[in-house]
Amino acid sequence: MSTITRLSQLVERVKSLPKKRIAIAVAEDQNTLTAINEATQMGFIHPIMLGNKDKIIALCEHEKIDYSRFEILHFENDIEATKEAVRLVREGMADVLMKGLVNTDKFLKAVLDKEKGLLPPKTVMSYVCAIEVPKYKKLLFVSDTAVLPFPDLDQKIAMVKYAVNMANKFGIEKPKVALLSAAEKVSPHFQSTLDYAAICKMVERKQLPDCTIDGPVDLFLACDPESVEIKGIPTPLAGEADVLICPSIEASNIFYKGLMLFAEGELAGLIQGTIKPVVVMSRSESAKSKLYCIALSCLMSEE
Repeated sequence: MSTITRLSQLVERVKSLPKKRIAIAVAEDQNTLTAINEATQMGFIHPIMLGNKDKIIALCEHEKIDYSRFEILHFENDIEATKEAVRLVREGMADVLMKGLVNTDKFLKAVLDKEKGLLPPKTVMSYVCAIEVPKYKKLLFVSDTAVLPFPDLDQKIAMVKYAVNMANKFGIEKPKVALLSAAEKVSPHFQSTLDYAAICKMVERKQLPDCTIDGPVDLFLACDPESVEIKGIPTPLAGEADVLICPSIEASNIFYKGLMLFAEGELAGLIQGTIKPVVVMSRSESAKSKLYCIALSCLMSEE
């Protein structure tokens, strides 16, 4: 399998895979419909739209979208539509769950329901996104940009596992993982650096998935070979990281949004830890990123 180095290649890859069924909770949303329609036209998804049927059809007609290709299930209540979408995924009648026009808190409440949700007991829920920026020669897998405010050691371990697994799906057999900090020294004043030291030892002892890992390191050592030479700090990452693990949601969220806003970045991201892929897209994301998120969910749903 060839390595996916650009998100456009991700779309081409999933076109060759079996078509995936995506359950969209409260689908009467223009941005969601546009992205779903494009993926449907490309032939790699079968959408199951749950929500107000009249509103969905009206939006499709306004956007000149052929809704006859969609399976539409009528629900007037957004909570009931979301619960049913989760049930379809949980019971294997859909491969992917996607958030539509439902509030994120209501959506995640259904996902996290202990009896009827999609998160197994004692499992860490996190978020990983693959980011493409023109200046970097390959994709960057960044975590956690959306779920965990200040991840503890166990949560950081889960973040590494999820990110490495996603990188493997892109054809990267042994990804280079950078545990990011403001400096390169382990310090008792920064808990994340202590956690990083423990994670590196776990990788050394093969207690985590196969990867090349180092940390704490700053972003320059992680992603810029020239800086590695200038600083004179030896690192197996060699300035060519595939995965960036951030110490907090503040650091990672600001970082990825900076790439989107100032560096022409595009992304594909998913919630991780659930039994099936869960797509939660921001309205501020570009049309391309929305399509890439859907394509990623299809790739990650492959066994």
